[in-house]
Amino acid sequence: MTMAQMPVRPTAPVPPVPAAHRRGRVARRRGREDLAGYVFLSPWLLGLLGITAIPMLISLYLSFTDYSPLIPVTESNWVGLENYRRMFTADPQYWHAVRVTVTFALVAVPLKLAAALGVAMLLNKAMRGISAFRGLFYLPSLLGGSVAVAIVWRSMFNADGAVNSFLSLFGIKGQAWVNDPTWALPTLMLLAIWQFGAPMVIFLAGLKQVPIELYEAASVDGASAWRKFAHITLPMLSPVIFFNLVLETIHGFQGFTSAFVLSNGTGGPVDSTLMYTLRLYNAGFVELNMGYASAMAWVFLLVVGAITVVLFSTGRFWVHYSDSEEK
Repeated sequence: MTMAQMPVRPTAPVPPVPAAHRRGRVARRRGREDLAGYVFLSPWLLGLLGITAIPMLISLYLSFTDYSPLIPVTESNWVGLENYRRMFTADPQYWHAVRVTVTFALVAVPLKLAAALGVAMLLNKAMRGISAFRGLFYLPSLLGGSVAVAIVWRSMFNADGAVNSFLSLFGIKGQAWVNDPTWALPTLMLLAIWQFGAPMVIFLAGLKQVPIELYEAASVDGASAWRKFAHITLPMLSPVIFFNLVLETIHGFQGFTSAFVLSNGTGGPVDSTLMYTLRLYNAGFVELNMGYASAMAWVFLLVVGAITVVLFSTGRFWVHYSDSEEK
């Protein structure tokens, strides 16, 4: 009998896997995947808890005490809202620091963004060596937050610094800019504006996404350079402008290093550079009133959070997305 003539035995049908077993296997597989995800996230989660969340909760508790770094936390006394009452009603330096910080943010942030956008448009060209120019303009942002740059900036604007030496070439008599209450804060603003490299790079990336066809069509219609900028560049860049505005506003309110170095930690001259974070630092580490400093930190967090919420709430009126979807 050949193989072709052998009778074929019917195979027994494979019983179907019960739905409950299938669901169980899927659940176990998902459980293993979730466990692997949490294992990979564990360093970040531990850092979030140990470096951010738990210290924030401790500082919230300390804001209602008279804690000082010279005594254990357990020996601090509960004072309730006394730190907040003192902040708003009995500390004139606090409100002066608020005015200085708001003035700094309202002036430095828009000028910094304007400088970043202007330079980004100049560097949005296809020419030889343009990458080197972009790197040079971005370099101040890499060094801008360092103590060394703030020290150099202070020496440049001293009475015998490089700025006055340059002005003397034109017969202009300079002054000790960082020691003059009128010019100390503008000098600090100028340092912040000079560090426009980071928003410039973001603006440059946004400009690369604007379709060239829009400018060509506008040129055919006889649009001027200003109309192209106002009606094409700005609307197409509005999401990028919004992104930079939020980041730089938060960064503007957080300014500390430059103010500390230029004033030797005092906020002088005559408290003209007393930023909010510098006043907070002095309250906690100079006056050794960490409870009061914690209260200042929480008010600062709430105010910056509220400003961010306002920016996001108003952004929908002027931020335009290419897909015409409301974000």
